[in-house]
Amino acid sequence: MTVPLAGVPLADHAAVYAALADAGFTDVWSSEVNGADAFTPLALAAAWQPRLRLGTAIAPVFTRGPGLLAMTAAALAETAPGRFQLGIGASSPVVVGDWNAVPFEEPYARSRDTLRFLKSALAGDLVDHEYETFALRRFRLERPPATPPQILLAALRPGMLHLAAAEADGVILNWLSPTDVGTALAETKAAGPDFEVAARIFVCPTDDRDYARNVGRRLIAAYLTVPAYAAFHRWLGRTDVLSPMWEAWSSGDRKAALTAIPDEVVDDLIVHGSAADCRTRVESYAAAGITVPVMALLPTPALTGGGPAALLETVRALGR
Repeated sequence: MTVPLAGVPLADHAAVYAALADAGFTDVWSSEVNGADAFTPLALAAAWQPRLRLGTAIAPVFTRGPGLLAMTAAALAETAPGRFQLGIGASSPVVVGDWNAVPFEEPYARSRDTLRFLKSALAGDLVDHEYETFALRRFRLERPPATPPQILLAALRPGMLHLAAAEADGVILNWLSPTDVGTALAETKAAGPDFEVAARIFVCPTDDRDYARNVGRRLIAAYLTVPAYAAFHRWLGRTDVLSPMWEAWSSGDRKAALTAIPDEVVDDLIVHGSAADCRTRVESYAAAGITVPVMALLPTPALTGGGPAALLETVRALGR
């Protein structure tokens, strides 16, 4: 499950983490956009619920310096030995440039260099190296973790997928359907047998199909107009079905962009229906090759109107 859950203060998440573990969830994974940072919710989970594994999806490679990213990951790995996986990625020009005042330049090279640096630093090595996108002089972690975390790389298209397969412990996918998983994983054949494949899956647990599709359309319009995700879906073969949305969006007609998104695209990319229907659909991602299917709860009238109690009941219903 993606944490923190909306509508519940971080200070009250002990009950959330307990409910997740009791319901059969194995992992909690954070994100980092403009809500909570990627590490604080996981630090709380590490302290409050030792049954859960922890993961970041993702910590951007631009917004923290390499040394600070290594220190933060090392501290969480020390807090939850053997339970933490570090997911890193390029993020986006908006998050990196507009919101964090860092130039979004050479995302592939920066991701590669950060991955290589973190593998050395988290192993306790002295790093004195000039990478293509940054240089470090005699950096060594004072407290390297006894169990270094696995490092997963967010990837959408062949170049980054190949890098993840060759040099990372796993890959993080996003915004794809179960039938798209095979296309992505065909690019990771060089990976070892223990290669992790995580994917964030948007879940809207409601029987109100129109409501779920409206929520899904807003998300799709917001995300799949970002150049990296647009290129990803062109690569996946959705050029024809998404071109009307892209054209309307680029012309500034947001309403037309929403209405241009076909129902079948929403149903492909957003899991919705009863809790049982949602579980079945998430299981189809696992059957397609996702080893860490990470649900991300979307708002429904029942959730927003029912408060924390409704959220916890939904968590229980979505669990096995």
